[in-house]
Amino acid sequence: MFTGIITDLGSVRDIEEKGDKRFVFNCAYDMDTVDIGASIACSGACLTVVGKGNGWFSADVSAETLSKTTLANWRVDTLVNFERALRLGDELGGHLVSGHVDGVASVVRIVAEGDSRRFTFEAPEELAKYIAPKGSVVLDGVSLTVNEVEGNLFGVNIIPHTAEMTTLGQWQVGEYSKGDCLVNLEIDLLARYVGQLLERQHNG
Repeated sequence: MFTGIITDLGSVRDIEEKGDKRFVFNCAYDMDTVDIGASIACSGACLTVVGKGNGWFSADVSAETLSKTTLANWRVDTLVNFERALRLGDELGGHLVSGHVDGVASVVRIVAEGDSRRFTFEAPEELAKYIAPKGSVVLDGVSLTVNEVEGNLFGVNIIPHTAEMTTLGQWQVGEYSKGDCLVNLEIDLLARYVGQLLERQHNG
């Protein structure tokens, strides 16, 4: 489990084709404290550490993960948000996050609001029904509160600290065509379970 609070902003160092893709990442973590087999959320996708060294680690990515996330579009030097797995006793600063990406959302608009930026995203139709105002979502591994929802569109506010410390800061104010900027989307665990329970009751 994770919290959606990013603890390092790294990048892709290399991509190796080994049946599954193997990504090698630059990071600032003390890798002496990270075990082989440990989980690290990489822009929201929970990956297993299979190799490591001073300032880097590697992880294998399956075809299933590539099909459900933005990882298929990653190249050398792509920026990546990192979060190590939650340990018992750690502060829960965001919300409980599984690291299992549900789908991909696209940026459609960014406007300035004081020092912050208001992002509008379009979610896949099958996921949009689980997103509610004042609820939580995870975008590229970042825990965010939803401000408003209109159909498949939803808005979030990005404060300067979040923009500086995560990949969300690489996008500037403006209008975007669908598919220009894509992010990994994980819907709130509770929203998903409640939604599935209501669907079963309705269908039953």
